[in-house]
Amino acid sequence: MMPKIRFLPDNVTVEAEVGEPLLEVADRAGVFIPTGCLMGSCHACEVELENGHCIRACITAVPPGREELTINLVSDPIW
Repeated sequence: MMPKIRFLPDNVTVEAEVGEPLLEVADRAGVFIPTGCLMGSCHACEVELENGHCIRACITAVPPGREELTINLVSDPIW
């Protein structure tokens, strides 16, 4: 089973492989997530999950055991 990743606010959904980096999933879906250091330190790629938990997309992969994951893109005007 391939989980579905839904990106808000544009409501774009794409299937992804478990373990696939979220930045690659977003890129394949045509969704832009800003990046900075690509090591998780700068928080430029921070996005919010449907439960309100924030993650850094550059160091996070599609987790196992989920049928769907909703990601709210958080926009930081500095980046």
